[in-house]
Amino acid sequence: MDTIKIIDIVANALNDKKAIDINVIGVEDLTVLTEYFVIATATSSTHVRSLADEVEDKLSENGVTPDHIEGRSTGWLVLDYGSVIVHIFTKDQREFYNLDKIWSDGKLLDLDNILKQSQGD
Repeated sequence: MDTIKIIDIVANALNDKKAIDINVIGVEDLTVLTEYFVIATATSSTHVRSLADEVEDKLSENGVTPDHIEGRSTGWLVLDYGSVIVHIFTKDQREFYNLDKIWSDGKLLDLDNILKQSQGD
């Protein structure tokens, strides 16, 4: 599946389940690990798992499965889809690890159009 389509599905799944402060950062020029990081905040550890489950379910419906999942029992869950790595944090964990700042040299995607497309606007 096309990387931008994966981002579309992930961002909308997170948004639909009330994730906070969703950022998509293009890091393909900065690392060989992936093309994009999706970073989102959950309101609790239960919400972290709920958001991850929603992302997994929506991508699975489209035939995409994660290469790896890490952190199922922590305040930071990582879903690795190869070209897109999804980071879901509790507020405290996101502030502590501060991936947004670490990868601030990346290209921040504007999600307005991505979120609106799936809503039929």
